[in-house]
Amino acid sequence: MCRWLAYSGTPVLLDAILYRPTHSLIDQSLHSRLGVETTNGDGFGIGWYGPHVETPAVVRDIGPAWSNRNLQEIAGHVHSRLFFAHIRASTGTAVQQTNCHPFRHGRWMWMHNGAIAEFHRLRRDLALAVDPRLYPDIEGSTDSEMMFYLAITFGLEEDPPTAVARMAGLVERVGHEHGVEFPLQMTVAVTNGQRLWGFRYSSQTESRSLFYSTRVDTLRALHPDLDFLQELSDEARLIVSEPLGDLPGAWNAVPESTYGVVQPEGDEMHSFVPVAA
Repeated sequence: MCRWLAYSGTPVLLDAILYRPTHSLIDQSLHSRLGVETTNGDGFGIGWYGPHVETPAVVRDIGPAWSNRNLQEIAGHVHSRLFFAHIRASTGTAVQQTNCHPFRHGRWMWMHNGAIAEFHRLRRDLALAVDPRLYPDIEGSTDSEMMFYLAITFGLEEDPPTAVARMAGLVERVGHEHGVEFPLQMTVAVTNGQRLWGFRYSSQTESRSLFYSTRVDTLRALHPDLDFLQELSDEARLIVSEPLGDLPGAWNAVPESTYGVVQPEGDEMHSFVPVAA
């Protein structure tokens, strides 16, 4: 499995989120506490939106995040209002750059922790459901990228929650047709550069961990002595596979079978149910 984080809010230096927290994503690449694997060293990726470009920049590599000097350079010089970061522990597909997250299509980014069970058996049927016009854009061999392109096929650009629900419904149907009892395990982050969606779901209702940060104004009231909280806007929000530290009151577990959206008009959380595709 993998670990990931998504940030939306005041433009910040990537280093402030990726490296500085006591249990940062870089620390988790070696010492994950809640993941299936303690070490996540099968590649990493970051994707971020700049101030004047609609599409995100994406940098991915097959080496471990903890020793990558290029990642340190980027994180120490790039500010962004919305960015993704992912560290990979392969569930069976090759360790190669095209299999590292996040995945990008136009202005959209996607990353995933989890797996499609018995993916090697389901892959052909799932691939045939991808819009033929999109299929040539699939570069790698992961279940995660397949899920992304299925969601795009099912209308991600118009209605992300419904598209992801239809993708999940298809994966479960195809899995059951192949005799897989619990086909899907997922925590997913997806964004168009304006809104950020996070999903937590599994066929077995025992999903991988996912957390969201408490509102900044609430944290300021709880911890008035922490200077870095004064630098963030009230809208700043993190969604993470596991907490970045032990600050009391800072982290909240996303409930099972739930999705949330971080958006300018106010964050929301809803139940998530797969839909027959």
